[in-house]
Amino acid sequence: MLLLFPSVGQWTVPLPSPLLSLGRLWLFPLRSERGEAGPPERHASRGPSPSPPSPPGWSQSRCLQPEVLVRKAGAPLTPPLLLAMSLRTLREGGQLAETEEAEEGAPGARVLPPPLLPWDRFSAWLHCACVVGFDLELGQAVEVIYPQHAKLTDKEKTNICYLSFPDSNSGCLGDTQFCFRFRQSSNRKLSWHCLLDQFDRDLPIYLKRDPAYFYGYVYFRQVQDKTLKRGYFQKSLVLISKLPYIHFFHTVLGQIAPEYFDKNEPYLEAACNDIDRWPPPVPGKTLHLPIMGIVMKMRIPTCHDKPGTTEVLQSTYQEDTQISISLPTVHEVDLFRCFLPVFFHIQMLWELVLLGEPLVVMAPSPSESSETVLALVSCISPLKYYSDFRPYFTIHDSEFKEYTTRTQTPPSVILGVTNPFFAKTLQHWPHIIRIGDIKLSGEVPKQVKVKKLKNLKTLDSKPGVYTSYKPYLNKDEDIIKQLQKGVHQKRPAEAQSIILRRHFLELTQSFIIPLERYVASLMPLQKSISPWKSPPQLKPFNQDEFMKTLEKTGPQLTSKLKGDWIGLYRHFLKSSNFDGWFRTRRKEMTQKLEALHLEALCNEDLLFWSQKHTEVETVDLVLKLKDKLADGKNLPVNPGTMEKLHRHIDSIILAQPEDLQGILTKTGST
Repeated sequence: MLLLFPSVGQWTVPLPSPLLSLGRLWLFPLRSERGEAGPPERHASRGPSPSPPSPPGWSQSRCLQPEVLVRKAGAPLTPPLLLAMSLRTLREGGQLAETEEAEEGAPGARVLPPPLLPWDRFSAWLHCACVVGFDLELGQAVEVIYPQHAKLTDKEKTNICYLSFPDSNSGCLGDTQFCFRFRQSSNRKLSWHCLLDQFDRDLPIYLKRDPAYFYGYVYFRQVQDKTLKRGYFQKSLVLISKLPYIHFFHTVLGQIAPEYFDKNEPYLEAACNDIDRWPPPVPGKTLHLPIMGIVMKMRIPTCHDKPGTTEVLQSTYQEDTQISISLPTVHEVDLFRCFLPVFFHIQMLWELVLLGEPLVVMAPSPSESSETVLALVSCISPLKYYSDFRPYFTIHDSEFKEYTTRTQTPPSVILGVTNPFFAKTLQHWPHIIRIGDIKLSGEVPKQVKVKKLKNLKTLDSKPGVYTSYKPYLNKDEDIIKQLQKGVHQKRPAEAQSIILRRHFLELTQSFIIPLERYVASLMPLQKSISPWKSPPQLKPFNQDEFMKTLEKTGPQLTSKLKGDWIGLYRHFLKSSNFDGWFRTRRKEMTQKLEALHLEALCNEDLLFWSQKHTEVETVDLVLKLKDKLADGKNLPVNPGTMEKLHRHIDSIILAQPEDLQGILTKTGST
């Protein structure tokens, strides 16, 4: 096994020209602790272990990784230490790639991305793992944060403490899994955040990381223990991540948490060490993720996938013999199971989520509240829910006062709660969903009418939807009958969820297609793009013009549902979901215009242009081209466009006097 490690902040390993002249890096396997080439054995404890001797003048930096060799001042360079790995190779799943380096300062020299640091692979998946226990004097407290250097503010720790335990009234005995979401107190960037941003661009909009929020994935255990004063063992293992991969992280916790509660911290340390060897979360690629003796196989969706479809995981027979778990999805919840308690109101709930209306889900446990909130948010997919949502929310949350005040209109947010106190505190909210225990029974719940809010006094009120909202669209009786028939025929829950998800997808697409069609008409014609002028601007969104288009090209072309579609659109255009959707589309179209402008510029003979203009104008052109080169990394340009721009810049610089060549080479963004 080839282990590639950079320095740890003390020294950056240069690549000497004799090695580079061969056209690729020299790579040397480190000796394992057994004295043979290969990966070192995992040590669950933190105690020191025998290590191979360091070369003269070098020290070993210990972390929960194999040794990282750090060069001391004046130490000689030895070939085994010339180990480097660019982030570009990580995009290829950690495979080694050829690396070339142009002469420093020469036109066309490329700046390599920063090297991979210890825990970077771990940080691509998780911010940290926490253990939250119960102390008789302190209450909930964070006992362990792993890795130890992970940063959490006091406010974040407090939120994690309270959100990692069910409310006392929930009575969750045994093992419980759920999810929560909370605000990040400060902005932090990873050492290889630029690559993660690239992965993010390839994701569907609803799976992109939100820089302002963390997800917490919880495995909570509460069992009787007479040796403890309280009489119960209560502890949670929590994974903190930016990634909204609900099903994936619940599966990971289901594998490692039970073992952790038996073997404690050394087991958690070993599990985190395994995660730090995972390939990065590249969308569209089949990933094999080993952890504590098992291998999980999964695929993260991409923005290019057809909505509503799941890619079949391709593999060879040899690979399959090593796979313990193959995940059909990374993020989806059991939609049918979650909506079963409010089965007859799914259409109205879809409208409430689409319009960003304030919603409260009152449930008997964090598991049911979090699953229902996540199901609600996902029901308008592939449209992203742009407002805030909290799968599990407590009275101790730092935003409790902000969201429960009666002095202002309830905010656009979906809250999942279990504490009976909320029945009184949130009674002024316009839409409340009360659910009982979520169980898959052989019968669909009897049809329940929408109830008035004044009837909701306690959390023990009957399950149902409490609202005065009147849906814009007529109820779709066909989907109700289809799902009822599935229950009577004992159709698998997975199949029921697929049917329901397809129904929501078709409904959302019928609604959004007219908007997409109108917004596309705001794009200037390609013939109006001139390489010697600034890119043209998008036309402004005009609500009246859009409404006129609905007469001939409205949702009636793709949906058989009748109702007040015009009223639904007018309401939607005032919502945070429309604001977020339009801002995203406007940004995408602006970038497309800039990309088309850049491609038009690259198709011109810029060297000939520079020869016909003054030196000052040429310098100005080079600086502008370098700015475009830097900005072009984020633009959807055709393959080869950026390389063509590089060649234009290099050829113009080389045509200048020597003194000006040096200045232009060192000036600008490249």
